[in-house]
Amino acid sequence: MAKDACSGTGPVSGPLDGCTVLYAGRSRALDVALRHLSCLGARAQARPGGGDAPATLEVVLPGGSVPEVGCRVDWSCGAAPGGPDDETSVQAATGVMAVHGRRVGGPVRLPLDYASACAGVLAVQGVLAALVARERGGQVRRVGTSVVHAALLAVSQYLAAATGDEEEVLPPDDPAAGPPFRSRDGVWFEAETLDAGPWRAFWSALGVPPADVSRGWRPFMLRFSKAVSPLPRSLAAAVAARDFADLAATAEATGVSLCRIRTLAERRLDPGLFTDGAVAGPWRITPYAVSPAGTGTAAGGRPPSVERPLEGLTVVEAGRRVQAPLAAHVLHLLGAEVIRVEPPDGDPLRGMPPMAGDCSARFLALNKGKGVLHADLKAVEGRAAVVDLLRGADAFLHNWAPGKAAVFGLDSDALSAVNPRLVFAHASGWGDALGPRPPLGTDFMAQAHSGLAHTMGGEAAPRPSLMTLIDVLGGLVAAEGMLAGLLLRERTGRGARVDSSLLSATTVLQYAALEGGPRHGRSGCAKPAVPDLTGPWRTADGRLAVSAASHTAVGRLCRALGLDPGLPADALGAAVAARLLERSARSWAGTLAAAGVTATEVVTDVRDLERSAVARPALTRAECVFVTAPWRFEA
Repeated sequence: MAKDACSGTGPVSGPLDGCTVLYAGRSRALDVALRHLSCLGARAQARPGGGDAPATLEVVLPGGSVPEVGCRVDWSCGAAPGGPDDETSVQAATGVMAVHGRRVGGPVRLPLDYASACAGVLAVQGVLAALVARERGGQVRRVGTSVVHAALLAVSQYLAAATGDEEEVLPPDDPAAGPPFRSRDGVWFEAETLDAGPWRAFWSALGVPPADVSRGWRPFMLRFSKAVSPLPRSLAAAVAARDFADLAATAEATGVSLCRIRTLAERRLDPGLFTDGAVAGPWRITPYAVSPAGTGTAAGGRPPSVERPLEGLTVVEAGRRVQAPLAAHVLHLLGAEVIRVEPPDGDPLRGMPPMAGDCSARFLALNKGKGVLHADLKAVEGRAAVVDLLRGADAFLHNWAPGKAAVFGLDSDALSAVNPRLVFAHASGWGDALGPRPPLGTDFMAQAHSGLAHTMGGEAAPRPSLMTLIDVLGGLVAAEGMLAGLLLRERTGRGARVDSSLLSATTVLQYAALEGGPRHGRSGCAKPAVPDLTGPWRTADGRLAVSAASHTAVGRLCRALGLDPGLPADALGAAVAARLLERSARSWAGTLAAAGVTATEVVTDVRDLERSAVARPALTRAECVFVTAPWRFEA
């Protein structure tokens, strides 16, 4: 691929400027991939007659007729026949339903095409990595990924924790105890703090008994890792006795962040959300000004291998928790050397149970294979060590709080002067959407502010998922933006700044909902809504999820079960539930398949994934069970 191949005749502004993306087939994953590639400058064009083809896309250079890189997005790993072939089946077979439903004691379907959206981002990552490799003399021409592999990557931390040396204890939860919480005047909200001091001060100010305050801290802190949060009910009772304004004032005084759960309609009013009527891309890529002659660190060495398209590149990561470590993990899976910047005594999360060998299993899921630079960033020597490392690096990633990079002298302005070819990435909570002093930007706060929590729970009980949906998707989006920055760097010779956030990542799940505007009630002659018969349903020996999203599919299901499809929705649901209890999940899956209805046995314990024909091709075992790289690269 020649330099500036996608730039046309004008200056480069996007890494895919002037490129055409030919696509065939349709899926939610492909829709996300095409949108993101278009945001990076490409023009999407359907292949004639390709509507029934597998979901594929091909990148064609300006003026060319032969695709430079092609990508196929399958449902199952390796396009294995007989595997899941829709979002519901994937969630059931990969543990997504199991983790999302931990809070209520059984698997629950995420009411979002979450795995498909993640797979769309993975597809773009694969294409961009292949193009970066070709700029560096590599021979990658074809990429493949799957929705199943994306879903497994999303639950990889939970899988690692469940298969380490120590048994993970998941205490029973009480969703009525919160979070989220509801104030006396009916406001649903999330609360967040990362330190015990503000937690203790806030709840003590509300009159919660000290024993309950202490008892609630650990499950609240660990809800990110366990997807349950068994809090004492006295906390919910305390906030239910106060109006939200009073609670907000108490939170401000004690250092706790509150975030009201907003509706999708409120989210649509946010400034900067739309560009020309469409939701903006989930990252902002800003090329550096032209660098002085003779500066920079040109990439060299031998071309990367086909299987590791980022081989020979170095990424420095200063990240905590999930978002930034996962983004760097993705780049490591693509072949880059990743070096973490950790405190002199190491990241404290290395010792977080359950353990796998001498390290936290959950930590290993995101950080296995990375190098480490121990540096005290509060000391001149520590900062100097990081700067010295970055002189020869290709990318730097952090998820520090706003302004922290500048305090350390490690912001993009300072580092671009040291290394004008460096791709600088900030994976934040809010970006610049909530001003210079935003509340804590964490997964559940982003779900609340974006409208996702309201969408998933509804008016009666809006509720974020306790599965770290947005931490994972935010990490994937950050890695995607960094790959775009690296491609732009390879084409122009100078680096770029890449900004993404948890809030921007939520839009990947909301494109259609945000751009579609308010939903109006159907007219009196409109077709009645399709009853939700997804389940997961209890059977004689397990759970079964049913894919019946149309009246035709509902009719087939009812005929196979010997039920009247004309029953009212509630009565029909009760009849389906009673009928499915009569036989095993496997037996019903076979019967329904013969009737043309997709039904999938639900994984209720992620430890079973290692023995699953669907998941096993994407897993490997070392200290615990890990998810392998979710792409297939070919020359």
